[in-house]
Amino acid sequence: MTAIERPMPPLNADERITLEGWLDFHRATLAIKCEGLDDEQAATVAVPPSGFTLTGLVQHLAEVERNWFQRVFAGASAPPIYDPQADPNSSDGGFDLAADATLGGALDTWRAEVESARQVCAAHSLTDTGTLMGQEVNLRWIYAHMLEEYARHNGHADLLRERIDGKTGV
Repeated sequence: MTAIERPMPPLNADERITLEGWLDFHRATLAIKCEGLDDEQAATVAVPPSGFTLTGLVQHLAEVERNWFQRVFAGASAPPIYDPQADPNSSDGGFDLAADATLGGALDTWRAEVESARQVCAAHSLTDTGTLMGQEVNLRWIYAHMLEEYARHNGHADLLRERIDGKTGV
């Protein structure tokens, strides 16, 4: 049994609540995939020759949250979290681990970015827009993209976790 509560998306709600419900579901899924691991396990390269780790995945999703909600949607000048030399308009970073990287630190940073995203979005409608490569992109599209991003990476997290300790599902 997991200690992290994963909210069931509502079965009969409006579009906004449905999108946010599924995004929260996928965010919780990521946290559940990391639950109970120590720093060494979460930093284990589970599928050589790739350097892909659960800690790196959490870091990456913190960068993704920052990019789409802070930079693209809100238009904020928010530097990369994990690679200060990276393109600040990219969400591709975060996968590489610093020598002092910890799963707990990555999760704390990711949770802070999720909370920032919630605060940014709370005051806006699904039709409000940000700018992506010189074009308007609405919050609805960003939510749909984030669902795709989390669903894909939660599949990766599931495989990584199974390789680390055999835990599957959820």
